[in-house]
Amino acid sequence: MELHGKNIIGGKAVASSNAKTFNSTAAASGEKLAPVFQKATPAEADEAVALATKAFEEYRRLPGEKIAEFLNRIAEEILKLGDALVQRTSAETGLPEARLVGERNRTVNQFKMFAELVREGSWLEATIDRAQPDRKPLPKADLRRMLVPLGPVVVFGASNFPLAYSVGGGDTASALAAGCPVIVKAHSAHPGASEMVGHAIQAAVEATGMPKGVFAMIHGDGTEIGLRLVTNPGTKAVGFTGSTQGGRALFDAASKRPEPIPVFAEMGSVNPVFILPHALKQNGKTIAEGLVQSATLGVGQFCTNPGLAFGQQSDEWTAFVQRMGELAGAVAPGVMLHQGINASFHKGTERMQNVAGVRVAGKSSAEAPQNRAPAMIFNTDSKTFQQQHV
Repeated sequence: MELHGKNIIGGKAVASSNAKTFNSTAAASGEKLAPVFQKATPAEADEAVALATKAFEEYRRLPGEKIAEFLNRIAEEILKLGDALVQRTSAETGLPEARLVGERNRTVNQFKMFAELVREGSWLEATIDRAQPDRKPLPKADLRRMLVPLGPVVVFGASNFPLAYSVGGGDTASALAAGCPVIVKAHSAHPGASEMVGHAIQAAVEATGMPKGVFAMIHGDGTEIGLRLVTNPGTKAVGFTGSTQGGRALFDAASKRPEPIPVFAEMGSVNPVFILPHALKQNGKTIAEGLVQSATLGVGQFCTNPGLAFGQQSDEWTAFVQRMGELAGAVAPGVMLHQGINASFHKGTERMQNVAGVRVAGKSSAEAPQNRAPAMIFNTDSKTFQQQHV
């Protein structure tokens, strides 16, 4: 499909009045990719929330079968994008096409799974506690309870899962399934893939007769648009996957509102691993191999990757660190998801190397080009670790 670089608001692609634009870039080469994308203005972000608020009154009352039809149609429309979606996503993120095919299937299956859940209905947790007017000493009131949708949800696309945790990701699928309109803030690292999935969802909106404001997707880097969406009174919840810094900023903004709202955030983590002496003596080689494989999986860009390994100083530990370094040396430098992550990685590892008491225990032996990241293992002692925040 042809990309236009526009935002999706009110059921159509909208040209922004903002003079600020940006290009996506090929992760492997840094080459700019067409088209030029338009950043939404604060007023356009407000319009998206206003239309979602209006759509909510109709959407929340739709029967489960109708919403299930909508979710299944989204899955169909994403599949219709074919290889073009996989190829564009791979170009923007550097992720291999084979992995993205699997991720596309996961994305599609998420919508199908939620469609079945909505159709089945038990998620509403509806209960009826009938009245007992003749109960002594006091009559019992009729009590009824069920889960209800909150209202418009703002979803922030993640960079490391550009399909399954992005425009058509789990946050979007679950919010739509619950009866909540969605406004997606597309990730600026893969705007082309975001636009393609956004148009697929919009096609499903039209095909199933959903209210026009039930879905919107807007572009905009930095925090301005994101904070605008979170602090808009019409927004009732936020879904976020990304850095700790970004997630905390959104959480703090949501908490300070006159009406605080929930922020469902999956943020960056360090994931410490403690290796006990007996385990090290028995399985040190296997543990070293597993740690390096896990730490370098996806060029280190999974939130579950181990970031710290702790052990007691011993001959076994010295051999373990040496083995980790050797294994890291055999890992080829990799393409990171976008230039911003790559620059942060190089800045962070350079800072680490300048800390007294920290040494490089291993590094990819192959020379890493500027746009690639080498595997690196650092080693230090407990005293340095406690004294040096970095």
